[in-house]
Parts: sequence; C-alpha cells; structure tokens
Amino acid sequence: MNITEHWINGRYFPAAGRTAPVTNPATGKVLGEVALATEDESNAAIAAATAAFPAWRDTSLTRRTQILFAFRELLNARKGEVAAIITSEHGKVLDDALGEVTRGQEVVEFACGIAHLLKGGYTENASTKVDVHSIRQPLGPVAIISPFNFPAMVPMWFFPIAIAAGNTVVIKPSEKDPTALNWIAELWKEAGLPDGVFNVLHGDKVAVDTLLTHPDIKAVSFVGSTPIAKYVYETATAHGKRVQSLGGAKNHMIVLPDADLDLAADAAVNAGFGSAGERCMAISALLAVGDIGDEFVAKIAARASSLRTGDGLRGCDMGPLVTAAHRDKVAGYIDAGEAAGATIVVDGRGVSPDSDGEGYFLGPTLFDKVSTDMSVYTDEIFGPVLSVLRVESYDQALEIINANPYGNGTAIFTNDGGAARRFENEVEVGMVGINVPVPVPMAYYSFGGWKNSLFGDTHAHGSEGVGFFTRGKVVTSRWLDPSHGGINLGFPQNA
Repeated sequence: MNITEHWINGRYFPAAGRTAPVTNPATGKVLGEVALATEDESNAAIAAATAAFPAWRDTSLTRRTQILFAFRELLNARKGEVAAIITSEHGKVLDDALGEVTRGQEVVEFACGIAHLLKGGYTENASTKVDVHSIRQPLGPVAIISPFNFPAMVPMWFFPIAIAAGNTVVIKPSEKDPTALNWIAELWKEAGLPDGVFNVLHGDKVAVDTLLTHPDIKAVSFVGSTPIAKYVYETATAHGKRVQSLGGAKNHMIVLPDADLDLAADAAVNAGFGSAGERCMAISALLAVGDIGDEFVAKIAARASSLRTGDGLRGCDMGPLVTAAHRDKVAGYIDAGEAAGATIVVDGRGVSPDSDGEGYFLGPTLFDKVSTDMSVYTDEIFGPVLSVLRVESYDQALEIINANPYGNGTAIFTNDGGAARRFENEVEVGMVGINVPVPVPMAYYSFGGWKNSLFGDTHAHGSEGVGFFTRGKVVTSRWLDPSHGGINLGFPQNA
C-alpha cells in the first residue's frame, strides 16, 4: 500500500514505524497510509531546517524573491493537480478546492514583495556624527501545524512569508489529508528552493510535542480547535517560542429587517454549507431581527433543500464530512437540537448522496427557533448545520454576539449604512463582513479573531505575519573621529 512519507532535506524520508490510514471520505475507501513520525524523525526534520538556515538567511532578497516567483508560476499552472488531491482526501467539491488554492496563492504573491516589507529605517546625525538604522532579520527554523479543513490554504497563510523573510520551515499537516503538502514540497524543489528550507513532517501528538518543545524551533504557527490552540500556545510559550495560535469559532450573521432577504438567504446557504460547514469562518448562527423570521427561514429552506450532496468530483454542491467519526458527532448535535426543542426545518440526516461506496455524508440541516442555551448554538459543530435565532432588535443581536466566548468572524446584512457602521464599531469580533458572509481578508491584511479564537498577539499573513516571522534590530553607529576621543564616564547624551 502507498505510504505518504516525510519530506526532509529535499527528499522523501521513509517511515520508520507507525502509520495511519488516509481515506477518501466520499467513498470510505482507504487510499493509502501516512507516516506518523517518531521523535527521532521529528528531530531529523528540525535538524535539516537548522542546518539550512544560515545559508538561506544570507541568501539575497533578490534570489529569494526569484524563487518565490518561480513557485507562484508553477502553482498557478498546476493548481488543478493539488485541488484534485484535496478533494480526494478531504472531500470538499473540486471548485471549492480550487478556490482554496487560489486564496493561498494570494499570500505567495504578497510574499513576492517581501523586499519592500523588510526595509528598515535610517536616521543620519541622530546625534552629532551618529547614525541610527533599523533592520528586520529572520528568526530561524519555524514550525507550522495545520488543520484538515484547508490542507493547502492554511499552510500558505504562513510558509510563503516565513520563507521569504529568510526562515526555514518544518510543517506538520493533518494526518487526515496529508498529501497536498508533499505535492507542494516537490513544487518548491522544482522552483529552486534549497534543500532543508521546507520540510514536511507527518504525524500526530508525538510530532506536535517535539515541535513545541525543541530548542531549535523559534516560532510556532497553529490553526485548529480552541482546546488544542490553547495547549499549543501554553506549551510553546513555556519553551520560549513565539506563537500565533488560531482557535475555533462560532460565527454569527445578523439580518436586519431592511436587508434584501434573497441576498441574505443566498449568503447564509453559501457561508453555512460550503465545504460541508468545515470552515472556521463558516456562518452557523443566524440572528433574524424583528418580524422577518418566517420569510427568511422559508427562503433558506428552499435553497438548502435544492443542494446536491455527493462526491466532490461529480459536480455536486456539497461533499462529505472528513471522517465517519466526525459525521457521527455532527449528527449527534442534530439529535440534541431536536431533543432540546429546536424546530428542524431541513434535516440532513436522511440524505441520499451521489457517491459510490459508504461515504461520510450529512445533508444541509436548518434549525429554527434556537435558543442560546442549546448545544447547537453553544458549541462549534463544524458541520453543515445552520441555526436561526429570532431576536427583537439589533441591540439584542449584538449582545448575543458579544457575549459569545468566540470572536473569529461575523457579518451583518442591511441596507442601512448607519447600522452597518455602528456594528463595525461595536462588535467584539476580529473579522467583520458588511453584506459579506465570509469576511476572510486579502493577503495584505491580516487574518485572526478575538477572544477564544486567538491565543497570542499576532494574526496571520499581512503586515502582522511579516512582523511575526522577523525580529527587529536597531544599530547605532559612529565612525572613528579624533574629535570624539577621550575618557568620559558620564551617561551618553544626544547633542
């Protein structure tokens, strides 16, 4: 059986022991095995990144950006290949996988301008014949631990900037859909990236804990559930590392009475059921303000009921969930919502998918008249489940959002500019959409939430990403001049 091996120091590194199955979630068939790194294998990947760092750090910005441009061109020409890999291992439909790669490529393009972003400042004669300048330098080997739901895009939030800034990388993808990162590693080599700069380490907690605690790893970027994000942050910072650890979400969408309900219903379906709801920016809670509830729910139900669920390679609207265990967990939330008294308007538990074999499917599910004490509201379900909460006013809707422990993404649908501006100012969430349901920022802005959606002070990509993967240094210089000789033990003063 095919084994997805580690990529270390520019070549495949055979697995030494444990493996785990990689499954096509649309069929339930095992595609192969993935290596689960031992501590020795993890150390080998870190050693390769450590050995490659001095030469890569000293490589000119011109040469670094040439390699980035070459990588960008190769990725653009062949992104259909990696999209097909993503669909086969994760299950999302093919056009969604292509969209994922394209959004990740935006960060590659942003990083191609790294020379401008690494410019320091210079002050002549800050004191008499004393000049001061600032520079930004790379950290060293850095670790990236990425989730299953975006096996290409999320890693690309981090590694293009890290590499462009002169760092070396050890990345651990999810063991559920690992192959895309190996494909990307081969593409980097084809683009001319030196061996050891980009390493892929497959595994589970053994690999994660080694990356979090090894003294040669200088920074860690993580995206995943909130409990694990907190663990990553606490463990890595306790070992002296910089950490940006992005956690979970419960994203709300307010719909005001003046909104275009057809546009809002389209947006709710797109944002709630895209990628089978397995997005940290998915809308899962709809706050219908005033007396629009019945009409709004009916419009969503009509759209959700028309979606075709099945194999992502067959032109379906929505694919499977990533594993059978996760499918069953999400179905359990639907059971709990029904038992708690929420109204099931569209029930995805009995879906008939367009697929061969025993895939891990749930159809779109819509709850109405949900209350804030129900688990379908309180928990991040990470599946194709939309919950409608009926509220009397904008103020009540805002209070619900701001009371939630998560603060990743949110949206408001309205034609009232004053209400939109007020929401933008008052909502306690890191990424806000105004008539935009999934407000993922462009690469030159930074991605990240508030509250329990982020541990650490730095968001992903954009200027904050450049700051995370570099550290500043200020140099004060005075060239030898006989007029400044002599002994003076007083505190130096500017003059």
